[in-house]
Amino acid sequence: MSPSQSRRSGGRAARQALRAAPLTDDVRPVRAGMEGGTYKPLSEAQVQRIHSAALDALETIGLADAPQSGVDYLTAAGCILGDDGRLRFPRALVEDTLAMANRSVTLFSRDGKNDLDVSGNRVHYGTAGAAVHMVDVHGREYRDSTVQDLHDAARICNTLDNIHFIQRPMVCRDIADNREMDLNTIYACCSGSTKHIGTSFGEPDFVAPALEMLHMIAGGEDKWRERPFLSNSNCFVVPPMKFATESCEVMELCIKGGMPVLLLSAGMAGATAPPTVAGAIVQAVAECLAGLVYVNAVKPGHPAIIGTWPFGLDLRTGAMSVGSGEQALLTAGCAQMHKFYGLPGGATGGASDSKLPDMQAGWEQMCSNVMAGLSGLNMVYESAGMHASLLGFCHESLILSDDIIGQALRCVRGIEVTDETLALDQIAEVCLGGPGHYLGTEATLSRMQKDYVYPTLGSRTSPKEWAERDKPDLLDKATARKEEILAQRSAARFDPITDAAIRERFAIHLGRG
Repeated sequence: MSPSQSRRSGGRAARQALRAAPLTDDVRPVRAGMEGGTYKPLSEAQVQRIHSAALDALETIGLADAPQSGVDYLTAAGCILGDDGRLRFPRALVEDTLAMANRSVTLFSRDGKNDLDVSGNRVHYGTAGAAVHMVDVHGREYRDSTVQDLHDAARICNTLDNIHFIQRPMVCRDIADNREMDLNTIYACCSGSTKHIGTSFGEPDFVAPALEMLHMIAGGEDKWRERPFLSNSNCFVVPPMKFATESCEVMELCIKGGMPVLLLSAGMAGATAPPTVAGAIVQAVAECLAGLVYVNAVKPGHPAIIGTWPFGLDLRTGAMSVGSGEQALLTAGCAQMHKFYGLPGGATGGASDSKLPDMQAGWEQMCSNVMAGLSGLNMVYESAGMHASLLGFCHESLILSDDIIGQALRCVRGIEVTDETLALDQIAEVCLGGPGHYLGTEATLSRMQKDYVYPTLGSRTSPKEWAERDKPDLLDKATARKEEILAQRSAARFDPITDAAIRERFAIHLGRG
């Protein structure tokens, strides 16, 4: 064996040994809260025009259908109630609200290990979508989603490094009573993961028992209020420009209960929002600014996330197009508006119109996940596992999305240019009397884990190696990983005393496990 062959073999063995070792936090190449913001689809002049148009819409058009409590809060804050029943928002009121709004929200995890700093250009990826079906990848079928499916999704998310939070990704279709469904959603998610959870409530009366359960999980109301680990995803508007009466009442109760709020405006471009990308962003911004005024009228400085979620629409058929380039632009443009206001913000990214985790899903999920991250979007919702334009959720796709988001986060991290990374000393050492390559050098080995993200399930083998390994299928590998995760007991399960107390107080549909 020649010296060059020996060096190459030793380098490969060393690289494999490094990759096999678990990464410490200081070595990991990507992580939650990395700084994005390098991609800006809008010029400064365009941002100003969108801002001005949103303020015009609030001042001259306003929003209809606020509950009486909302009318009282908002008129006391300075809104004007017209004879047509619409609340209009003077510019000065919006500007004063922006000055007092909470600009640095922390979304707490239950165990303190995955708290999210939702400020600046920090990027976090997670689930969402409230799908009504589960995708059976091997049977190529859709079926109703269940509370067990939701719990399993939370358990899987708890093990995935690049899924930073869990907003309810599916509906428990096997629970007919809406109150029980909302309470079981909290139980299933919180007993499956200690990461931050997001959920919604169907009626105002469901909030009090939900808070009671959360207090039990936290160990008391004081501990809950100190570190609220669940937030309310609140569709407070029915686009275009109308308040959702019951959701607003829910929001008021959640604010009083110490729960962070996601102000979610989900218009569909060409249907319930203007068909242009700019127009859809204007309406979403206007609606969310109205929501921000509402929140701060109830409790100044309460933690709220601006959830501008305009969706794309296939104007030929009327179908949603969440995997389109237009959707990616809508999301990135909204993120830029969040930065303009200096407010914590979230939007959709990473969902697919494809019915299965196939090539279409891959390009759609990567496109909007990368653009959302590069734009500095704080909370990228629906970034993993979501199919069929939000109708279907897939456990295997959730696992595969962890690889996709890892690569997206590497793009967010960008290129570091320093004396060390310019590597002139390495070039000289290798070229002037060195081996003529960088394989196995100390410098290469030292950067292997710090600079490079390696897929967990994705394959980089040669065709020969692939054949020698019996041509492994990506979906089969994802299914095997899913079964491996679910074969273990949930690391987030409640202690037996707390669990027994919750089950005695509430009708829990999830079996003991």
